[in-house]
Amino acid sequence: MAKQIIHTDDAPKAIGTYSQAVKVNNTVYMSGQIPLVPETMEMVEGDIKANIHQVFKNLSAVAKAAGGSLQDVAKLNIFLTDLSNFAAVNEVMAEYFVQPYPARAAIGVAQLPKGAQVEMDAILEIE
Repeated sequence: MAKQIIHTDDAPKAIGTYSQAVKVNNTVYMSGQIPLVPETMEMVEGDIKANIHQVFKNLSAVAKAAGGSLQDVAKLNIFLTDLSNFAAVNEVMAEYFVQPYPARAAIGVAQLPKGAQVEMDAILEIE
């Protein structure tokens, strides 16, 4: 089983001891992404929808670097500091995914890195 580390400058650099993603055979395990703008490593400005869009842009960049796209996501985990933002997640997610949608979990958490309101990680299956 060959393990390949995935990295792209089009997504935020890791801010800890982890890789943006790891590919094992056809499966890609993507680390959590918060709404950091890759060029500045600062949080995106704007409301929760702007934050969610930035997270999906970051995930998309890592998926592309791994040879896939968001359409290859089999499982998506969403971490929210305020579960009342769940409807906004659904609204924005509909702009990035088409049916059949990936399996998904939304988890309420007390706190996220850098004061983020949302973080997402994903598992892709690339053919």
